[in-house]
Amino acid sequence: MRNKFLNKIFDFFLPRICPACNQKLKHSEEIICDSCFDKLKLTPESLIEEEYHKKFSVKKYISDFHPLFIFEKDREIQHIIHALKYNRHFRVGIYFGKIIGNQIKDKLDNWKIDLIIPVPLHKLKKAERGYNQSEFIAKGISVQTGIRWNKKIISRKKYTESQTHLTAEERQQNVKDAFKIKDKDEVDGKNILLVDDVITTGSTISECAHQLKIAGAKNIYATLIAIAE
Repeated sequence: MRNKFLNKIFDFFLPRICPACNQKLKHSEEIICDSCFDKLKLTPESLIEEEYHKKFSVKKYISDFHPLFIFEKDREIQHIIHALKYNRHFRVGIYFGKIIGNQIKDKLDNWKIDLIIPVPLHKLKKAERGYNQSEFIAKGISVQTGIRWNKKIISRKKYTESQTHLTAEERQQNVKDAFKIKDKDEVDGKNILLVDDVITTGSTISECAHQLKIAGAKNIYATLIAIAE
């Protein structure tokens, strides 16, 4: 009730806009309008199992993963993630982090997560963008679940080119040895949840997990807003 009242006040002076359709949000709507949210496609368990086998079953650095939605080009989910990554819509990350924390609560309980870690950006890319979108997703999951998160565990020591147009093999080479664990004691023997916005080939997540394994992490899981098939 209080949030809806505050929304009415804020909307009078500065209307809130849905990042997916650029339409004004209703007082009862939060971050994403109901129409756009209803068009997002949850990732079915059958696809998650299939994609896990393709992306992670060989190296097995990742024990399990859960992308919440299916990424669709030029659709609502792409506009939402673009707003988070490039237009400083930080609240989108926290909002979807909370949804992830609620949606996969049973999995998180089964995974017995000790620590949430957002996938880092290289300091130059972070300076260019001004922030790391994955940190806001991690924060939202932490708020929803009470699980501690830490953005200082992993650093990205290698500036990697955009992976958009690279093949799966090129992506693996692009991120090879790109990450460094800054606090091994913090991850030793822990069950870790890695967090990012979108997964394509899984090479970035897998390389992060590889370094965490070397540092002594027990089991590593991953969650993301969306999966690009």
